[in-house]
Amino acid sequence: MYTADSKRYDTMEYRRCGSSGLKLPVVSFGLWHNFGDTGDPANMKALLFTAFDHGITHFDLANNYGPEPGSAEHNFGRILKEDLQPYRDELIISTKAGYLMWDGPYGDWGSRKYLMASLDQSLERMGLDYVDIFYHHRMDPETELEETMNTLNDIVKSGKAIYAGISNYDGAHMEQAAKILSDLHCPFVINQNRYSILDRTIENNGLKQAAARARKGLITFSPLAQGLLTDRYLNGIPDDSRVRTDGRFLQEEQITESKINGLRRLRELALERGQSLAQMALNWILKDDVVTSVLVGASKPSQLLENLEIIHRAPFTEEELSRIDGIVEEMGRSDLCEKT
Repeated sequence: MYTADSKRYDTMEYRRCGSSGLKLPVVSFGLWHNFGDTGDPANMKALLFTAFDHGITHFDLANNYGPEPGSAEHNFGRILKEDLQPYRDELIISTKAGYLMWDGPYGDWGSRKYLMASLDQSLERMGLDYVDIFYHHRMDPETELEETMNTLNDIVKSGKAIYAGISNYDGAHMEQAAKILSDLHCPFVINQNRYSILDRTIENNGLKQAAARARKGLITFSPLAQGLLTDRYLNGIPDDSRVRTDGRFLQEEQITESKINGLRRLRELALERGQSLAQMALNWILKDDVVTSVLVGASKPSQLLENLEIIHRAPFTEEELSRIDGIVEEMGRSDLCEKT
């Protein structure tokens, strides 16, 4: 039986989700990859134990994480039952619904029917009575926002979730959702969206600014831009890279020579800071207090430990932030020229 490290809270930093009472570790662990049916059960345990031993209390899932969809929740639930159950009250467990989960008109998007059925299935897979955060995973262009938000409220009121969250919303829709949930006195506390040095969408669509105004938490995923913000692509595309083995999220044509040159310049700056490119990219996400936590994944415990080295790194100087912005702007201009 696993016994957690007695010093697990000694070094981690925790940030409050907006104005709520909920605090999250600045580094949270996402189970998007490596926890499906193709994963190694012993490695799954090693990853979860390493995370918790170092103060990561938040484990993020979704109904469709796998492969196969649902398998990440099932595998996490098995480990929770076998080893982590004594620590359940120290954990923040989140899951989501909003992407395709089963056939027919009731297994996708944001209807009351789908969200309630999906959460019941998630709780059964994980062996839980409740999750700490339940997210609507993406905006639904057809279902009225009031229906989706009322469903989140009813889920929290039923005791099946403690807090409500939304994911992949833009700033305008987040503010509308926040107004509805506030009127219902529902504890909506957090937004989850993609964010990285190379992807500033939440700044451009107003979500980051809206979250700050509404005093809501913000947790971000894909901080390494599907591996671009690591050393893997600085000398070409490796045969075993995600680009070659799984082109759903990162395509070969996106890795241009100008982009590689820009990544090399970012790595030079990271080395000046005494960091790897990946570590600097994670620190950049946390450069201000608007972002509550950054979600990381890992295929082995050593990667997770490397990520955790960012916690007490010196803050960025204005000159460093300006250099990063300048490099990214040049990369964007060069890519535009290559496409025209």
